[in-house]
Amino acid sequence: MPERFVSETIKPVAATCDTAAMAAGGPGLPRRFVWRGKAIEVTAVIAAWRETGPCRHGSPEQYVRKHWFEVETTAGRMKIYFERQPRRGKARRTDRWHLFSISAAEMAPFPTPATGEKNFP
Repeated sequence: MPERFVSETIKPVAATCDTAAMAAGGPGLPRRFVWRGKAIEVTAVIAAWRETGPCRHGSPEQYVRKHWFEVETTAGRMKIYFERQPRRGKARRTDRWHLFSISAAEMAPFPTPATGEKNFP
């Protein structure tokens, strides 16, 4: 299946996050989220991993920067990630979940957020 780079924020649906992961200190993977106005349901978790980086203040410690998930969804296979530290800027503080890429057997068109035109994921 071809994989297409997306790099857009997603909005988790309230009360669908994995509370067991949150209790252990990780992000709660949402079982449903909204992308480009369409509700997507996570049907299976294929893989999960963490991305680390060095301390930004000079110490030798490594810190988790992102939590990655490869998931099967109602819209195809997706790679999504959670940023531990939100990006700078007021609008970016709450946008911590992102869709990195999508692989779909049938590349169904999704509306683009800005124009409403159809494009293929």
